Amino acid sequence: MMRSLFSGVSGLKTHQTRMDVIGNNIANVNTTAYKSQNMVFSDLLYQQTQAASGANADTGRGGINARQIGLGSKTAAINTAITRQGSAQSTNNPWDVMISGESFFIVNSGSQNFFTRDGSFNIDGAGNLVMASTGYRVMGWTVDEETGEIQSGPVQALQVMSLENQTAPAEATTMAVVGGILDKNDTNVHSKAGLVRTLQFFDARGYSYTAQFSIHALSQDGNYYVQLDDIKDSNSVSLKDYYNVNDISQIATFGEDKSIEETKVYALPSDGSVTYKDGTTAGTGTFVVNYNYGEILTGFSANVMMSMAENLKVTVPAADQTNFPANGDVTMQGDVTLDKSILQEKYGLTYDEKEKQYYYRPETVDANGNVTYGDRTALGPSDATTPATAINTAGWQAVLSKLGGNVTLATGGTPAAPLLSVDDKGAVTISFTAQFKTNQASDFTAATGKFGVTLNYPADKETIMEKAYGLHSTDNVKYDINYITPDGHASVTRVESYTGNALVFDTKTGKFSYVGDPEQSSVSLNFAGSTTDLTGANVDLGHFSDISIDFSAVSNVNNGKTSTVAYDNGDGSENNLGSGRKVGALIGIEIGQDGKIRASYDNGLSKLLGQIAVTKFANAAGLAKAGNNLYRTTLNSGEFDGTGIDITSDGEGSMESGVLEMSNVDLAGEFTEMITTQRGFQANSRIITTSDSMLEELVNLKR
Repeated sequence: MMRSLFSGVSGLKTHQTRMDVIGNNIANVNTTAYKSQNMVFSDLLYQQTQAASGANADTGRGGINARQIGLGSKTAAINTAITRQGSAQSTNNPWDVMISGESFFIVNSGSQNFFTRDGSFNIDGAGNLVMASTGYRVMGWTVDEETGEIQSGPVQALQVMSLENQTAPAEATTMAVVGGILDKNDTNVHSKAGLVRTLQFFDARGYSYTAQFSIHALSQDGNYYVQLDDIKDSNSVSLKDYYNVNDISQIATFGEDKSIEETKVYALPSDGSVTYKDGTTAGTGTFVVNYNYGEILTGFSANVMMSMAENLKVTVPAADQTNFPANGDVTMQGDVTLDKSILQEKYGLTYDEKEKQYYYRPETVDANGNVTYGDRTALGPSDATTPATAINTAGWQAVLSKLGGNVTLATGGTPAAPLLSVDDKGAVTISFTAQFKTNQASDFTAATGKFGVTLNYPADKETIMEKAYGLHSTDNVKYDINYITPDGHASVTRVESYTGNALVFDTKTGKFSYVGDPEQSSVSLNFAGSTTDLTGANVDLGHFSDISIDFSAVSNVNNGKTSTVAYDNGDGSENNLGSGRKVGALIGIEIGQDGKIRASYDNGLSKLLGQIAVTKFANAAGLAKAGNNLYRTTLNSGEFDGTGIDITSDGEGSMESGVLEMSNVDLAGEFTEMITTQRGFQANSRIITTSDSMLEELVNLKR
């Protein structure tokens, strides 16, 4: 009877233990990354009252089972659901990290390592990544300073917010790319300044500079050259002036001095403005170059009458006809015809159809600029036989004055009268004279009425090239006449020189061929290590780095006469290597799915600061709870090797920033188990009560 009492007691104790486990689970229902536990019962020792016996063939008796009386229950095991993932809780705190998978964070108390699923981390005053609850330092791997990559090995405490990580160092630009379209019909590439584009770059101290380049078309299709024009600092001051040197080439060079030669034959203009007479001596000859009136007469092109003139003739003093001097007087004679609509609308005249007569009202302007009009006055039609009294000379002269220019009515006929006629439709033809002065000395040919200049070959070679063949030498293009044939064709050598790099394209496809030299896709902007200024002092330029500039992305195709060529620092890759940068301030930190911690800076740099390491155990359920959401190893969990693993190494685990793992306690299950535990406890208490009643009856037998 005593056995049942002790069985009931053991049942009560075991169910109490189970209730303790359930209570702990429910208490930790909101504990970050808490792993619920459950208790397993087992029966206790058994008292054997009779041993089992086997069958006896000799006696013919069968075997009997052993007679055993159990002595109650006990706690067989308390298991932890350590591999069951808890739900995710978003916190938007970048230092909160949740593990997906069966791994554990490694933290260190200063004397030993612990393991946890609680990823609620923060940064302490020394910049260490620590557990928010305990201050234990999170362990992982640091970065190799030379390679910038993770240096795996024994885990170390992660100091992610060290002083050196607060800023990103400056870096000099070492690479650049050029892309876009270079249209051969873009007027800029044919101008003296060329197609100007700029490249922003940095020196080793993070200071920003702007290099100005220009692209120029060469005479051969698909051939260009690109040169360095200037380099300016962030205040738009040329480095030539900043460092007090003669030329920007003392600071940086881009290509070499080069020249291109070609020989072509040029003919004289077909309009007869230039004629050539072969000399009697080989290699000599005479050119006669005619000027148009607009080139030789001051104000001729601006004179409206000259643009309307017909039958234009030139009269010059006989003494000046051989060598006409500069500022000499020239008289031009001609006719101009004005139709009725122009005279009426533009000059305010009235035409009488019956009388075939024009009328006007004379204008008078006083000293104050006020205009008054006189009575209607007849201008009168005229021809060479009309009496002078029938013509209002002043009126027609006023019409000519409104046309502009120093012109007067011509006279002739008997009696002398202005030469003027009106046809039956009211169109007026006026003969006029105009006075001009020459703007330079020249020859004058009376037979043709042409002004010009005589040039002797070879004495006037440079002038002949310009005036006869239209070839103008410039800063980088020079012409030289080799010889002139009897019909005026000249063999001319053209020398085009430049300082820079040839930029050549395939004329069939427009694709890039090379820059600088054949088979070359990039050229270097080379900086001098030092130079000497105008005072003789040494200037250190060691903070600049040479920049390799890749032109392979430029094409030479039609783009509506507009070029889109653009320079950009860096190599154009995803990481844009070699772009250079200023000193950067820390603006953000993120933790990737692989546990790598990266910092972002306001200069565009992303820097790897370290990686959170994790570990796995052969039997994670064998870990011992150490409180504060921590676990420690036991003989049955497996040991930590001190190195850790990358959480993504097996392809099954990952980390998520801004999220925490919630407790995996199932409240519905816990309450259900609490009910069954309560019933079990009640039943065991009845064992004791009933056994006590039976003992009481036994005692009562004595009575």
